[in-house]
Amino acid sequence: MMETVDFLAFGAHPDDVEIGMGGTIAKHAVQGYRIAVCDLTEAEMSSNGTVETRRQEAAEASAVLGLSHRSVLRLPDRGLTGSEEQLQAIVREIRRLRPRIVFAPYWDDRHPDHVACSRLIEEAVFNAKLRNYLPGVPPVQVEQLYYYFINDSGNVSLITDISDQIGTKLEALKAYRSQFAPPAPGEDRVQTPLTDRYIQRVEARDMLLGQTRGWAHAEGFAIRRPHAVTLF
Repeated sequence: MMETVDFLAFGAHPDDVEIGMGGTIAKHAVQGYRIAVCDLTEAEMSSNGTVETRRQEAAEASAVLGLSHRSVLRLPDRGLTGSEEQLQAIVREIRRLRPRIVFAPYWDDRHPDHVACSRLIEEAVFNAKLRNYLPGVPPVQVEQLYYYFINDSGNVSLITDISDQIGTKLEALKAYRSQFAPPAPGEDRVQTPLTDRYIQRVEARDMLLGQTRGWAHAEGFAIRRPHAVTLF
């Protein structure tokens, strides 16, 4: 039996989606929207944490945000080549969950996996609507593809007010202790840019973006296709 969700957000690794749009997810989840996250990889190449640790942290963050569903495709970390096999796996996930809206990382980011994920999702959204592509699974027409920002902010097309959800977003990010907490003496972890006040920098970024509209905090998104509105 196929599930149906309103939003489906893809990330290359567990925590990508939370960084870019955790507040937006929390805001819509409490309004009754069904939201799913799909991690392409298990982040097995991360300098800190294990696959099992990341899985547990992702489950905790998902509960904080109120996700309806979370999955992982187990594609190779640092191996998102855009192969036909990888593309088909993503198309199958889109067709299984049948979202109205899909989210992907912004197409220009310092992490190559984020860029590769963005490109894969864009192709998968296109292929998902083609009835002769994987004809054994019914096609899905996604209404809109939005891009969220992880490390680098580009041209923001849309922003959402997350002033009331910033605390929830930060709680979800703190669930990823293996990635963001400073290593303790004697602990089998190393210092990385993520362990050096990364969560505070994400909060500051959201604060600066919110100030452009007089909000306390906001998250930004980019689009390639025009965003339709019925009234200004």
